[in-house]
Amino acid sequence: MRFFLPVLLLVIFGYRASASSKTDSLLNDLKRELARKNVYDDQKEARIKKLKASLAALPASNYNSKYQLSSNLYEEYKVYQFDSAYVYIHKMEGISNTLKDGAKQNECKVKLGFILLSAGMFKETFDCLNDINVQLLNTNLKIEYYALKGRAYSDLAEYDNNAYYTPLDNAESSKYLDSAIMLSKSGSFDFLMQKGNKQLRTGDTRKPSEYFIQLLKSKELTTHQRAMVATGLSFFYLNPSQAEERINLLIEGAINDIRSSTKETTASFRLGEQLYKSGNMIDAYIFVNQAMNDAEYYGARLRKIKIAAVLPVIAAQKLILMEKEKNRFLVYLLSITAVSILALLVSFIIFNQLKRLKVKEKIIEEKNLELESINEKLIEDTRIKEEYIGYFFNVISGYILKLEKLKRNIERRLIVKKYDEIQVSVNEINIKKERELLFYTFDHIFLKIFPNFITVFNSLFKEEDQIWPKDHEVLNTDLRIFALIRMGINDNETIANILEYSVNTIYVYKMRIKAKSVLSSDQFDQKIMAIKAIDVLNKAE
Repeated sequence: MRFFLPVLLLVIFGYRASASSKTDSLLNDLKRELARKNVYDDQKEARIKKLKASLAALPASNYNSKYQLSSNLYEEYKVYQFDSAYVYIHKMEGISNTLKDGAKQNECKVKLGFILLSAGMFKETFDCLNDINVQLLNTNLKIEYYALKGRAYSDLAEYDNNAYYTPLDNAESSKYLDSAIMLSKSGSFDFLMQKGNKQLRTGDTRKPSEYFIQLLKSKELTTHQRAMVATGLSFFYLNPSQAEERINLLIEGAINDIRSSTKETTASFRLGEQLYKSGNMIDAYIFVNQAMNDAEYYGARLRKIKIAAVLPVIAAQKLILMEKEKNRFLVYLLSITAVSILALLVSFIIFNQLKRLKVKEKIIEEKNLELESINEKLIEDTRIKEEYIGYFFNVISGYILKLEKLKRNIERRLIVKKYDEIQVSVNEINIKKERELLFYTFDHIFLKIFPNFITVFNSLFKEEDQIWPKDHEVLNTDLRIFALIRMGINDNETIANILEYSVNTIYVYKMRIKAKSVLSSDQFDQKIMAIKAIDVLNKAE
């Protein structure tokens, strides 16, 4: 039963044996970060609030500082919230127009193009980018411009998903990426990033991009850059056998998106799709739903449409799975209930049987103790009878011989009429001596059977009241009375006849001795009767 329950729980909750421990660990990390999303967002809001306060404190005439702070606020908002980013682009445009600064005007258009593309507004994006005078841009802005235009054509190719237009769009994307690569410093982030992006545009995904791998090894990446690189590298793991690597990279991208408060992101959506394909409906729904929340928060119109096309399917599958899990859980719950009831019933029956068995065992034990006591008593009685029957046969035989001899002597003297010699023959019998001999023999036989009688008897008295035989005695009268009692002779009259005392004298002896004992009268009698015979002692040992 202890082994069965854990196995049952694993089956109920659909444990996936195929899932690697690394993926499970990364998913748990992502869920923990998702739970802390508000913490990261609050940190960003705090930075934004500080920048806004600085901007509000500037004099109206300090255009360059106002432009820079507006640019900083745009950078905070550009992957966080479209509407707010657009507000600060508009402020930057106003300042650049006031200053009639062509470089700033074109910079604003590059930045505006980024958020328009992120919002899924293709026409507006291309109108904005085509209106830029590239000659007025510095090198970094030119790299940003060409990379942005390359991304615009790439996104358009993906949106068209057409056998005719998609290759043309990807070719245009590659052309602009080449321009960005030419302007970038070899080994820089922009250089390696656009190199990896070009591999994706040209379909060179047979092996993982060495450019993205090199970037991921760098410790100088920001969390947002790391998210972009990990997400980009995931597209190089397209084979079903590489699904785990792709999922792990998308998880890393999603984690860094959360940490950087990036709402304009694809990692969560792609991860949800991949988990859906792998059969993990519960987690797939969590991350696709999160991608929808991010798209709505940012204002990414096109991405909302894409996610909306997938989310209901995943939600439906999730509901079906949950219903199946619910039914499976009910089945197993009923099974467990049935097994539990059966186990309780069997346990109850066994308990009652054990209870009855214990009662019977107790009765048997009591009977065994009783039989053991009876057996000991029988052994003891047998021993006593053997000793005393043999003794009395010898005594009686001796007395018969004496009587026979006396009879012949008397008959002989009667025949010759020597009556005075008859008295002499009769006087030869010494009754006192014969009785003493009887007691002496009785005492020896008794102590042979009960060798510890005197010691145990005296243990029932204080030292000054103990009764010990004298040197010439085996047992004295006090001891002999209780020796007869231990032999089973309880009647005072019988004891009196044996010892040639009156019944009253025997009674007085017994009461006087018991009165000196440290025990009560009943306890004293029980202790006397509990003294073991030698054969019983040897058997116990």
